[in-house]
Amino acid sequence: MAEAAKAQTGGEADEGASYLLDAQIGFLLRQAQQRHTAIFARRMIEDVTPTQWAALAKLAELGPCSQNLLGRHTAMDAATIKGVVDRLVGRGLVTTATDPDDSRRLVVTLADAGRAFTARAAPVAHAITEETLGALSASERRTLTRLIAKIR
Repeated sequence: MAEAAKAQTGGEADEGASYLLDAQIGFLLRQAQQRHTAIFARRMIEDVTPTQWAALAKLAELGPCSQNLLGRHTAMDAATIKGVVDRLVGRGLVTTATDPDDSRRLVVTLADAGRAFTARAAPVAHAITEETLGALSASERRTLTRLIAKIR
C-alpha cells in the first residue's frame, strides 16, 4: 500500500496500483484550503470574507485599478469580482467610478474606511498565515510556497 502511495505522489504510476485519494494533490490541497478557510473565518475581523480581503489587500498594494484587472489580480472571474466589489461598496470600504478615459471601465479605489480597515486587518492576516503554516519550518514554508506558485 505504501508503494502505491509513493508511486502516485511523484514516481511512475503503477498501472496495477489502486487509486488512493489521500495521496492525490487535489485532495490534499482541498483539505489544506478548508483548514485555512476555517482559520480565516475564526480570526479575521469584521466578518470580511477571504475574497473580500483579497480584493482589499490587492487594492492596498496596487492602488486604484479597474474591476476587471482587480479580478485578474485576485484570481476571480468577472461575476465573482463584481459581487465582491458591490459588497465592499455597500460596506463603505471601496468606491467605484467610471474611468474618464473609457466609460466601459469601472475603477475601484479603497475608501478611507477601506485603508483604515486594511491597516487593522493586515496583522490579523499575517497571523492567519502563521497559524495555517504553523506545522512547517521556515525552510518548509518557503519550499511549499515556491512549489505551489510553480504549479498554479
